[in-house]
Order: sequence, then structure tokens, then C-alpha cells
Amino acid sequence: MAERLRPQKAGLRPQEADRRPRDAAFSLHELLIVAMLLGWVSVLGLRQGAEALARERVESASRRIALGLERGRLAAVRSGSPCGLQLAEAGWQAPPDAALPGCPGLDLPAGEGIDPGVVQVEHNLPPLVRFTSNGLVLDGGTVRISAEGTALERCLVMALPLGVVRLGRWQQQTCQVDPSL
Repeated sequence: MAERLRPQKAGLRPQEADRRPRDAAFSLHELLIVAMLLGWVSVLGLRQGAEALARERVESASRRIALGLERGRLAAVRSGSPCGLQLAEAGWQAPPDAALPGCPGLDLPAGEGIDPGVVQVEHNLPPLVRFTSNGLVLDGGTVRISAEGTALERCLVMALPLGVVRLGRWQQQTCQVDPSL
């Protein structure tokens, strides 16, 4: 029985029986090609990940700016008195030296959790955005939000006389309606 398993009896030459199959391991060339392909795919993935992160920063900042306007309205209605807010690079803040008091209970930075300077906020709003005691906004303008690493630029337009807020995409130097919103 033991003789039946010997390589010579099975029709194999002794040198072929002692060799290990070449398919059992990868060659150096194959390993280098796989490493190069994995590196290339990971670089592409990181680039796409950075783009997605920058887009999310823009989207988050635009939502927070719109939310700040709504909270300013609610604060004026709840307190029953007019108040004001100032839009700075960091987000909505109580005005430091204004005729109107700041809206109470509002602390909403545009880029909370984001390194300063990553999200750029440009606007033509007046230094003090005023809210009446019944929640109307007395000032209007356009806010442009962008971030390095993405072509997406959001804009927020506040129209008078009722302070209707519209969110869109900044294209060709104007705020265009974005059908994805």
C-alpha cells in the first residue's frame, strides 16, 4: 500500500515530485504590482474623501447660517422685543456695540467642530441684522459659503420685506436655484 503512493509509481519523475507548485506563493513582481495598484486606489479614495468632507463642511455651514436666522426670529418673538445679530467669519454672534441687544440664547457658530479658516463666509449683510418683536427681518442680503477642496459654493439670500430665506448654489457670480435642494 505504501508503494502505491511513491512518485515513481504514480508516473511522476522524482525531480517533479520534489518541487513545490509555483502557484503556492506570489512572485516579487506580482507583489510589487499589487502594492502599486493598492497605493493608486488609496490615493484616489483619499482625494474623493477630501472632496466629500469639504462639500459636507459647506453644506453644514450653510444649514447653520440659515438655522441662526430662524433662531434669531424665534428669540425676538419669545422675548417680545427686537434684537439683532451679526454674521462674522465664525458665524452668528451678538453685536458687540449696537443700539439693539443681541438675540438671547443664540450661540451658533457657522463651522462648529471645524478648524477656523476652513469655511469661508462672505456676505453683503449689514453689520447688524435686525429682527422685530414679531419675528420679521428688517435687513436683507446674500451670504456666500465656500471651502477649499470643493467647487461647491452655497449661497443664502434673504429677501425683503418679509425676510424670506432661499438657499441655492453660487454660480456665475449670482445665487442660482439649486434643484437638488
